[in-house]
Amino acid sequence: MSFFEFGFDDADDALDPSHIEQLVAAYEAQGSSAYFDSDTLEEIATYYYERGRFEDALGVIDRLLALHPTASDAWMRRGILLSHLGRHEEALQAYERALSLNPTDTETLVNLGITLDNLGRFEEALQAYERALQIDPLNDEIYYNLGITLERMDRLEEAVQALEEAARLNPDHPEVWYELGFCYDRLGDDERSLACYDRHLELDPYSADAWYNRGIVLNRMGRYREAVESYDYAIAIQEDFGSAWYNRGNALTNLGDLRGAIESYEKVLEIEGGDPATYYNIALAYEELQEYETAIQYFQLALEEDPAYAEAWYGLGCCYDALERFEEAIACMERAVTLQPETSEFWYAKADCEYNARRLQDALQSYRRVIELDPQNRDAWLDYAETLLEAGYVEEALQAYRQALTLNPDARAYIRQARALLALGRSEEGIRSLKMALRLDPSAKDELPEFYRDASIRRQLGLDG
Repeated sequence: MSFFEFGFDDADDALDPSHIEQLVAAYEAQGSSAYFDSDTLEEIATYYYERGRFEDALGVIDRLLALHPTASDAWMRRGILLSHLGRHEEALQAYERALSLNPTDTETLVNLGITLDNLGRFEEALQAYERALQIDPLNDEIYYNLGITLERMDRLEEAVQALEEAARLNPDHPEVWYELGFCYDRLGDDERSLACYDRHLELDPYSADAWYNRGIVLNRMGRYREAVESYDYAIAIQEDFGSAWYNRGNALTNLGDLRGAIESYEKVLEIEGGDPATYYNIALAYEELQEYETAIQYFQLALEEDPAYAEAWYGLGCCYDALERFEEAIACMERAVTLQPETSEFWYAKADCEYNARRLQDALQSYRRVIELDPQNRDAWLDYAETLLEAGYVEEALQAYRQALTLNPDARAYIRQARALLALGRSEEGIRSLKMALRLDPSAKDELPEFYRDASIRRQLGLDG
């Protein structure tokens, strides 16, 4: 959101820049003792404003108002400067003074609305814009700023209506298209969002933020290659755009280009310094590449930055597990479940690590926690049953297999159940379970090598032919 142009309506646009600098030099040298006419003061104030020297510009405007205390334009510009200086309450007083002198000035009303918006007084800002629209209903800037305030109020559908009207009145207003793209993005309308960002970029092709936001939308749409290209444009315009490098890494990860993703993430670290999320993403990429030792280093860096990063403890534990360093893996999973005790995925990984370490009783406790948190997890029920079986709890294992089959009756589960039944000597039920497995998936016979040694089982299953 930006204020209306600061320059005065009657300013001499063709004034030689060197002459303006001479005026400014004279003003600064002679100070308050010298006389400058109103036109000169207006030029000097505009010069300071354009260079961000707001305090200096305010001093000039105050001198102008001392000469012409009823100049509504000067009061409005005093408000603009005070807003830029963060002195919003004083700015409101200046706008009200301007409006008392010129009640139909739409520029002042819009700037009043912008300052009220900056103060979080959104309803009053809307009232200011509505007053302006009653005076000038075809002014695209009023609709634009109305849309911005509605957007900040999360009244996104109304914001879109206002911004669409601004675009209709002025199709070449680049910021209108940018904000429309942002609103449609937040509303989840990716196609419209993309079209608006594209239109903005036709008008302002060097908008790094628009290229970046466009990349976010494309990535969400699954158009990862185009997303990378969009981030590349953002980076070409602003090389130190850390968020663009970060999300470029995410898009490359989605494309399976893990080496390229790592390069992008490393660039983020170069620009912004140590960041736990970036270290974590690099670690994930190395883990996916099965370069576990390097992944461990980056998970540890993430945890140095944020010791409460539960996902990093989980990732670190997965790497130790892959390296068969089970006790270290279990210790990491303990940290993860302590930080996020309701995350079933962490408990599942902890159970698997404990099983791999042959700590079956601990594994059983962890598997129970998984199915408490996620009772529809068929794979967890199967692994729980398998562990129960190995620990000698055959009846409990059969109950767990039955629960898994209730959730998803597939061949693999029936084969596992059959092993448990046959171990109990319940041959008839075991054979029925194996037959059901073969009925569901005839190729499952390749998973039955141990049963081939038993002539009776082969015969009953019809495997001798």
